[in-house]
Amino acid sequence: MSRAFGPSAHGATFGNVTPRVPQQIGAQSLEDTVKVTTRKAALSGLAILGATVLLAGCASAPEETDGGTDAETIDFVPCMVSDAGGFDDKSFNQLGFEGITKAADELGVEAITVESASETDYAPNLTSLVDQGCNLIVTVGFALSAATVESALANPDIEYVIIDDAADNDFDGTTDAENIKPILFDTAQAAFLGGYAAADYTTTNTVGTFGGMNFPTVSIFMDGFKQGVDYYNEQKGKGVTVLGWDGTDGLFTGGFEANDTARQVAQGLIDQNVDVVLPVGGPIYQSAAAAIREAGREIAMLGVDADFTETDPSVADLVLTSILKGIDVGTYEAVLAAGNGDFDPTPFIGTLENEGVGIAPFHDFESKVSDTLQGELDDLKAAIIAGDVEVQSYLAG
Repeated sequence: MSRAFGPSAHGATFGNVTPRVPQQIGAQSLEDTVKVTTRKAALSGLAILGATVLLAGCASAPEETDGGTDAETIDFVPCMVSDAGGFDDKSFNQLGFEGITKAADELGVEAITVESASETDYAPNLTSLVDQGCNLIVTVGFALSAATVESALANPDIEYVIIDDAADNDFDGTTDAENIKPILFDTAQAAFLGGYAAADYTTTNTVGTFGGMNFPTVSIFMDGFKQGVDYYNEQKGKGVTVLGWDGTDGLFTGGFEANDTARQVAQGLIDQNVDVVLPVGGPIYQSAAAAIREAGREIAMLGVDADFTETDPSVADLVLTSILKGIDVGTYEAVLAAGNGDFDPTPFIGTLENEGVGIAPFHDFESKVSDTLQGELDDLKAAIIAGDVEVQSYLAG
């Protein structure tokens, strides 16, 4: 069965190099887009993501289904390009890979996936996928924004999905190509809960965070984390200090590799008596874990994107909780829709309300956190959703 491409529309925000905050997303204002996309109609499957899927970091195997194709073979080739972290990063690349794999299985097609070893691979990898006849190309990570836009403009009949960026490299408030669907996550909301939990857990009254590079999709975790700690201090009359992020700038390794630089940055925080660390940037958490183990004292770590206890059990004993994005489900929904001829370039913004973001269970730390913490987090989540507690971010409207 042949497949027709759906109509295109404008999408939205943020380039991959200079951290500026655009005023609008797509043809709508950012506020309007958030209002639309945070309703469960935006990506219906993300609205039912729920704790089971989000907290697992990868979805359960789907039931046998024809994917809406009546068991006929469809003429559809979904493809994906990773960023330099690769598909085994235990984080957002891996989640994207799981999402496209699940969708391809349901559609009864084969996905083509390519890994990027460095940023110089992005454009050649995209060209290779175009040459292989891909109908949909998913690019994973804001670092691919410029290459994605260039490819999309050159190939208007191919549909594109970009994770963690809205491909607005000229900062005019609209997506730079009408055939790109941005999937974004207001992770500040979930990180706020993580910061609150860290502040409640710490015994040294000092927690820390560091990132790969100071891009909005990295610093949004750090900023939400700090806001959560500050809120805890206000509510409890405490004085927990956050090191590594001051609300504007902080500690960054300069890249997203698990290397000695990342370990040294983590060690610098540990030397300042932190007992909770939030590393933001794919594999750099592995360097943080190594530094924690070398420290010889009780230090907890927060995961990002996926539930690290599930995706990397080797660090489960260190993970207090993880700040989650529904990248796997978002990718799955977008690919499945495109395979069924229903590609929709409207941006999706994951929030606590539509369950596009969340935090993982405490797992090994269940017996170590206070008896009241989970209830407080449940109440705080409800207050954020209701608008009674404001979490600031560039995606908050």
